[in-house]
Amino acid sequence: MFENFDATILARIQFAFTVSFHIIFPAFSIGLASYLAVLEALWLWKKDEVYLELFNFWKTIFAVAFGMGVVSGIVMSYQFGTNWSVFSDKAGPIIGPLMGYEVLTAFFLEAGFLGVMLFGLNRVGPKLHFLATAMVAIGTLISATWILSANSWMQTPRGFEINAVGQFVPVDWWAIVFNPSFPYRLVHMVLAAYLTTAFVVGACGAWHLIRKTAPRRARKMFSMAMWMAAIVAPIQIFAGDMHGLNTLEHQPAKVMAMEGHYQSHPDGAPLILFGIPNSAEKRVDYAIDVPKLSSLILKHDLNAPLAGLDTIPDELHPPVGIIFWSFRVMVGLGFAMLGIGLWSLWCRYRGTLDSNAWLHRAAVLMGPAGFVAVLAGWITTEVGRQPYTVYGHLLTADSVAPIAAPAVGASLLAFIIVYFFVFGAGTFYILRLMARLPRDPTPDLDEGPIRTAGAALANPHGGHHGH
Repeated sequence: MFENFDATILARIQFAFTVSFHIIFPAFSIGLASYLAVLEALWLWKKDEVYLELFNFWKTIFAVAFGMGVVSGIVMSYQFGTNWSVFSDKAGPIIGPLMGYEVLTAFFLEAGFLGVMLFGLNRVGPKLHFLATAMVAIGTLISATWILSANSWMQTPRGFEINAVGQFVPVDWWAIVFNPSFPYRLVHMVLAAYLTTAFVVGACGAWHLIRKTAPRRARKMFSMAMWMAAIVAPIQIFAGDMHGLNTLEHQPAKVMAMEGHYQSHPDGAPLILFGIPNSAEKRVDYAIDVPKLSSLILKHDLNAPLAGLDTIPDELHPPVGIIFWSFRVMVGLGFAMLGIGLWSLWCRYRGTLDSNAWLHRAAVLMGPAGFVAVLAGWITTEVGRQPYTVYGHLLTADSVAPIAAPAVGASLLAFIIVYFFVFGAGTFYILRLMARLPRDPTPDLDEGPIRTAGAALANPHGGHHGH
């Protein structure tokens, strides 16, 4: 069945498939862990039970998302050995320790405090419990730091030399960890995680405001999410612009593909809003563009020259069509998020934040926007690195394991079937949990089994805790 396929393409599709499923969950859990810490801090400070009720509501959802993130992450590390063993051999002396540091610092921290956060409020007391929640939140951020450092090193490698057998060996760990693109990528991704969570929480709050299930909790949830959107969306657009300028400096071919610049522009480059990239003819068909705006954005000068893909050998071109469109999806959703944030500020000013049905409907529709934007952003940065795995030093074609296409194809098919079943069920369960915002105070996880039939009848959700 897979005899005529290229093993390298299949291995890339398999990694793209598994990493796309994986990134959805950390993007949510990084933001949700911080949101839980904020909710508990506000409960301790203001003594308002609504914050504790929201904390208990979201911590169950966090536990499921966190579990699915862990499971989907383990699969990817196995692929380094099965499909990308040459890459692992050559880049292992640098990538290996960075991955190991993530487990030793972040994962152990999260694993140690997660149980206390989920089940320990009545056992350790509110202040120690808040410390556990804060540690889980900090753990997710440390995890993002190490993983993004490893990824950024592959994009902008520094602090290494290549030994006699072709391995990348570390010379300066500071230069490796704090490589040129790392600070920009870290800020951009963490803000993306916060925006993703804000729009999920906002959609959940808006849904319950429309349904009028639990107005007090839904109002609080929606208000907090809209503050986050209004504050973080403009910061994210600025951070994305800075990241783009950094990419132009270190990976110009990626920016050329994002902009659709097949040809060089010696006296100011247009910003192509839409069009159909035609790599065969080296042009963008049906282009709608704004003259000289690309030069203004990238060089802050209308007439600044910008090099195009014609300055790079054809075999080193990244796939323009994919990057061109994924970049526009990400930017378009970023501005849509900014629009929702500004609209919410206007409604807040008018006093209609809780009653504007159109805003609530828009917020529900924008619920998945963060996930789509994160996927589009990662497609842009990863496909834009092609044809390299370690930019400028190690080609993707030279990184793949000596493995036959049918073997990769069979495991890819198995992944697709298992992932859609397992993660489909998990996502469905999370959506079920979100739809059930209780009208009465939430039963806490640490109450243990409910023994009496009377208590079970009085609480329709009691059955989840022990029956």
